[in-house]
Amino acid sequence: MIKRLQVATRYSEAAIHHGVVYLAGQVPNDVTQGIEGQTVEVLAMIDDLLAQAGSSKDHLLTVTIYLTDMADYAGMNKVWDAWLNQGFAPPRACVQAALANPLWKVEIVVVAAQLR
Repeated sequence: MIKRLQVATRYSEAAIHHGVVYLAGQVPNDVTQGIEGQTVEVLAMIDDLLAQAGSSKDHLLTVTIYLTDMADYAGMNKVWDAWLNQGFAPPRACVQAALANPLWKVEIVVVAAQLR
């Protein structure tokens, strides 16, 4: 059985299957912020969705981070490093990409295990 969270016409914010949580790419709502502010907002969204799905950032299985400009890598990592709990860093990729909204600086996709 697949459980979906926050289902819209085009996509769901999350899908849960066999104890694995798959999140849609999370992007900031406040595009007036710089990379650090946008990253803080996106990570808070991820925390919220993982909690709704019965998981947490300590159970991340893999993460893909999309940046519109690799010059923002250090600023994003500053926020990322502060957000992670020590000893729980997941496998991660970070790539430069053109995002759907040119004002977004970051999009983050995560897969996590459910808590049991």
